[in-house]
This record gives sequence, C-alpha cells and structure tokens, in this order.
Amino acid sequence: MPRQLGELEDAVMTRVWQWNRPVTVREVLEDLQQERSIAYTTVMTVMDNLHQKGWVRREVDGRAYRYTAVSTRAAYAAALMNEAWSQSDNRAAALVAFFGMMSPEEREALRDAVRMVQEPEPERDREATEQGSEEGDASGGGAGR
Repeated sequence: MPRQLGELEDAVMTRVWQWNRPVTVREVLEDLQQERSIAYTTVMTVMDNLHQKGWVRREVDGRAYRYTAVSTRAAYAAALMNEAWSQSDNRAAALVAFFGMMSPEEREALRDAVRMVQEPEPERDREATEQGSEEGDASGGGAGR
C-alpha cells in the first residue's frame, strides 16, 4: 500500500495528474513558483524521488526528463482509503463514521459509485469510460490548482 505523499510531493503530483501529459521539472517549477519560492534543484530532487518510489515514469527528452504519472489520483486516494480502513478493528463502525463526515453531495456520489460497482461488467465499463472523458473535459488541462 502506498504511504501518503508529503506536502511538496503532493504539490508536484497534483500538477502531473492535472496536466495529464509528460512534464518537465522546469514546467512544474514555474507553476510552483506562482505559489512559493522554490529552487529548481528542489523540484528536480522531488521528481527524482517520485520516480524512485514508482509514482512517475520518465523518459529522456534532450538534456532533460519528461515525467508521466504511473497511476491516477483516484487510484492513489482509493489505496489510501483502503489502507486506513484496513487498520480499523471495526470496519463497519469506521465506515459509518466516515459516511457521517460526508456532505449530502458526497453521499450521493457514493451512492452512484456503489450502483456502478453493482452493475453488470459491460455497463460498468461503459459508464467508467464516459465519466473519465467528462472529468478530462472538465479539467481543461490547465496549470495550477
């Protein structure tokens, strides 16, 4: 199971996930510098660490690397939730407490997700594909948060 990303790792991965394309250290640096003062070497080290940990793959592009996410942010979040849930000695109570923290909109999204999981395979695959393309359209591929 994955361990939770650190603050800077998360800031870098957020950009890699949002942009959904191969990115360079320079691109990530320039976007991060809109929010904080940070050195090129710091971003380079974080991206190298993310590569070593298996979060991103990289390919040589001239004298630099281009980094691409290995999995989605949704898969990362799901793995963290599963890890946290598996630590509970009373999983049902943990779920009830978690659901109690959700907004009405989040509970409706949960109901939709449960319905998707309970549907026959071909229908589930079609809906997941449609949702993925809608999320891609909504993100706009822009920079920043």
